[in-house]
Amino acid sequence: MTSHTASPGETSETRKFLVLLLGSIGVVYGDIGTSPLYAFREALRPFSADGVHENEVLGLISLMIWTLTIIVTVKYVLFLLRADNDGEGGTLSLLALLMKKTGSFTPILFFAGIIGAALFIGDAMITPALSVMSALEGLKLVTPAFANYVLPMSAAIMVGLFLVQSKGTAAVSKFFGPITVVWFLVMAWGGLIHIGDDWTILKALNPVNALWFITHAGFTGLIVLGAVFLTVTGAEALYADLGHFGRKPIQTAWFILVFPALALNYLGQGAFVLAHPEAIENPFYLMYPEWALLPVVILATMATIIASQAVITGAFSLARQAVHLGFLPRLAIKFTSETNTGQIYVPAVNMLLFIGVIVLIFAFGNSESLATAYGISVTGAMVVTSLMSFQFLRSIWGWSTIKAAAILLPLLLLEAVFLGANLLKIHDGGWVPIALALAIMAVMWTWTRGSRALREKTAKNDMPLDMFIKSVERQSDHAPVTVPGTAVFLTSVPDRTPAVLLHNIKHNHVLHEQNVVLTIWTQDKPHVPDSERVEVTRLSERFLRVDIHFGFMDEPNVAKALVLCKKKGFKFEIMQTSFYLGRRNLISTPNTDLPVWQERLYIALADFGIDPSAYFKLPANRVVELGEQVAI
Repeated sequence: MTSHTASPGETSETRKFLVLLLGSIGVVYGDIGTSPLYAFREALRPFSADGVHENEVLGLISLMIWTLTIIVTVKYVLFLLRADNDGEGGTLSLLALLMKKTGSFTPILFFAGIIGAALFIGDAMITPALSVMSALEGLKLVTPAFANYVLPMSAAIMVGLFLVQSKGTAAVSKFFGPITVVWFLVMAWGGLIHIGDDWTILKALNPVNALWFITHAGFTGLIVLGAVFLTVTGAEALYADLGHFGRKPIQTAWFILVFPALALNYLGQGAFVLAHPEAIENPFYLMYPEWALLPVVILATMATIIASQAVITGAFSLARQAVHLGFLPRLAIKFTSETNTGQIYVPAVNMLLFIGVIVLIFAFGNSESLATAYGISVTGAMVVTSLMSFQFLRSIWGWSTIKAAAILLPLLLLEAVFLGANLLKIHDGGWVPIALALAIMAVMWTWTRGSRALREKTAKNDMPLDMFIKSVERQSDHAPVTVPGTAVFLTSVPDRTPAVLLHNIKHNHVLHEQNVVLTIWTQDKPHVPDSERVEVTRLSERFLRVDIHFGFMDEPNVAKALVLCKKKGFKFEIMQTSFYLGRRNLISTPNTDLPVWQERLYIALADFGIDPSAYFKLPANRVVELGEQVAI
């Protein structure tokens, strides 16, 4: 017999996998892991007046377990985690991939993508408010004296959470995984000790009970479906965080811990309510022994803070993708970790989310009211993802329309039913995520449309670059004065003469010994290797064209990228190089294709964006800015 001893390489790979596995439990599953706090409670609420019957409890628990099975397990864990863009997931990542492959569907895909992104931002506001309030409301069961402190404590936790974002979460994130593992084990334990209260609950594993509920519960059942969908809140995080943890760790965590723990907890809540109908008020907390109640409330609060952190991080990541893809103006993006490029902080998004969360906490007052607003953003984002997945199957995997429709249509119909059920709650607060999504969509659409209109308008007056070079080199008597050093002129249209270059000659009458026309490209993939980062093209003795390529998840550090040019034969000294930027002062004009409101919004967004020199990490003491007024 021979024994196999693991090699150092195998041990290292196993350790890396376990670290990713633990990390994914904390970040990816934090949101969906807090759903049991409120999902079953909210689904029972419409039946509380007449008392809860066995068939209703069995139907609801069956619906919840099979919703988790079909939507999370089948759609996200088994299918969507394979629909990646070079390892990255998420709505905008999928949009970037599809826009690259299918130009003819670009307008439809664009709007689908920004709808999904806008709904996710709305979700990132509601999740922290709902989950933290749900956790702290357990204090009322410890002692009613805490009832008046739930709102201020929720607000205080949110203030602290958003304040630490600028410091980075690397120091505390290593505890996210272990804490969340304990949370899932405690949920599983809470369910296990009560399944025996009424063994009838095991009938909920039969999907026939779910179908019975849908067909017999009538209009009340349709309303309840909106609450049932709360069981899958956070499923989008599985897809959005694909790039951080990889497919295998996320899938493994779901099957060995997360799904079993959720299923056991919901079964336990169902059996507990069947045996103790009075527990309908808050079945999750009442399941636990009195001695465990306060520790469980504290653990739940920690779990909801982790869930909140996960969606905030997701919102930062989505904003960075949107900026790089041209859907938003340049925003200040700060890297809070020297080793992990995923650890970022976006001050503007942080402030937006903070204001939104605080307003939601005090406007709705409790988790019961806020839960009605939650479902629309979640179901809406899922429907959008399914529609984009249809195009993915056809364009990327090469499936026929009939085959793709046969697979996705049943799923899309199920999600459409859930969306319809949530839309019934518009007057009860469901309008909030819709209003948030419409506002964010308007911003993204305005920035994209305005930028295109501005490019088209300025292109009409641009001089071809080759013509300019010939005219400059032909001149002898009126040639600009040659000055030593290198000048780098940034432009978005590489075959046209940069306006800032023309202004420099017009006002300063000088031309450097070496002139670089620099264009920065954002690729439709997450990362670009250093070997493909720069292209250098010699245009004449004094002019070069340099193209720098970044992925939409890369840090756009131009100064660092230019160092790579030395390997391509372009030698320069950074302290003898001047970077010329054109600062545009946009002014409105009646001769524009944009409506007045959109024109004003675009100008405001342009003013809000940060300086290009800061965004592209140019050396501050080497930047020269020349201003011009541009009519949209």
